[in-house]
Amino acid sequence: MLARVLVTLGVAIFAIVVPALEINASHVFNPEWPPHARLHEVWQLTTNCATGALCLWLAWIRGSIRLAGVLTIIVMGGALFAHATEDSYGGSLASGNIGRTLLGLEPAAIAASFAVILAVLAIWLAGARRPSAEG
Repeated sequence: MLARVLVTLGVAIFAIVVPALEINASHVFNPEWPPHARLHEVWQLTTNCATGALCLWLAWIRGSIRLAGVLTIIVMGGALFAHATEDSYGGSLASGNIGRTLLGLEPAAIAASFAVILAVLAIWLAGARRPSAEG
């Protein structure tokens, strides 16, 4: 049960919190963004929400905690990779939505890291209980 809750909390970050922070004038409806960039933003949000729904189905209906955890790591690990490589393409994790850092770190990086940690813990718990099971 705890593993399912951990997956759910991680999914909530990318499937609920991120869209809530980005479906506004600073991202999706930002007139300064090129239309193609806004398309990519909506694409990313839609894909993440659909992946989140799949993760919840896997965890709660199928009992495939490990697969749900891996998908969470892929989504949020992608955000961390984009942050780690942002200087190479002129990107920035700082969006202007949240104007301060926490311990010198961007809140988005902290949230993404937290989701990854929750997913790793869920995978570990699922493996500790059922080492021979797929899920």
